[in-house]
Amino acid sequence: MPVFARSVYSNFLRLIVLFLVLNLLPCSSHAQGAGYWHTSGNQILDANNQPVRIAGINWFGFETQAFVVHGLQTQDYKYILNAIKTNGYNVIRIPFSNQMVESNPVPTAINFSNSSGTINSDLQGLHSLDILDKIISYAGSIGLRIILDNHRSEAGDSAEANGLWFTTAYPESSWISDWQALTTRYQNNSTIIGMDLRNEPHRMIPPGNQDTGGCWACTDSTRDWRLAAQRAGNAILSINPKLLIFVEGVDCVTDCDWWGGNLEGVAQNPVVLNIPNQLVYSAHDYGPTDFQQPWFNSSTTQTSLEAKWNTSWGYVYAQNIAPVWVGEFGTGNNTSDVQDSTAGSQGQWFSGLVQ
Repeated sequence: MPVFARSVYSNFLRLIVLFLVLNLLPCSSHAQGAGYWHTSGNQILDANNQPVRIAGINWFGFETQAFVVHGLQTQDYKYILNAIKTNGYNVIRIPFSNQMVESNPVPTAINFSNSSGTINSDLQGLHSLDILDKIISYAGSIGLRIILDNHRSEAGDSAEANGLWFTTAYPESSWISDWQALTTRYQNNSTIIGMDLRNEPHRMIPPGNQDTGGCWACTDSTRDWRLAAQRAGNAILSINPKLLIFVEGVDCVTDCDWWGGNLEGVAQNPVVLNIPNQLVYSAHDYGPTDFQQPWFNSSTTQTSLEAKWNTSWGYVYAQNIAPVWVGEFGTGNNTSDVQDSTAGSQGQWFSGLVQ
């Protein structure tokens, strides 16, 4: 069974990537949402049981060897957060690595002046986690919310190379204990509304052959992503039962999809957490500019794209199983990257997904 993995950091993916949650709500829906959030059926609700819709930005960098969000060499972090707010977004997904949490270095990829004057002056000499504190604090003060994303184990780019949520240097016990440490650090801070347990699990193989990889629902519980998500999710909820737990898909179950884009396994083997109404499934989806998947061809239509999405993850929403969050998608800045009627094109994919 072929595994169609997305390439590492193609040029347009160096841009901040957008995400949305598939809560099909009217524009009058509450943008920010009060307090902590929870779920009901396929909806996310705030503390007042009002529906909310996630529309946000991925701000990467803490997961890389810079150990801090990118852009601080050019702009003040408050300027960047204000720009995100001004552009109408309400949530930021912040990736991090286990190495960042455990080593907590003092990042050097920060400048303290630019052509406009002093920037990031209150970040001088701070460790990575202290800078994360500052970002979360200011984001909350202007009405933004945060989802923390365990992107990889050791610091680096893209998803973990082995496709799993653990490595030899960072075993599952470290993965869970780091989640517990962050949950405790922000225990009473409702600016953080959820934890994205692991970015893009992949290299999954069918049950019965899991000795060389992971899987969704298999006999080896140590390599079963669904069970691992339950262990980590329950560890987080035991500290703060009000957080949303975001569980990404894998690459292959019956069919194959993008890394993190396949939630077929939910139908027969859903994630079950100790605290109900806190689970959100997440899928990542990209276009042919990133990788030429077989469903991008001269016969591609909106109907065929929707059939692929619905098979992989859309059915979870359609059948009222749980909310579905498109945690990553993105395109380039050219008109053809956004709107194009050509079958199998980047623009057809992007405009179709947004629709």
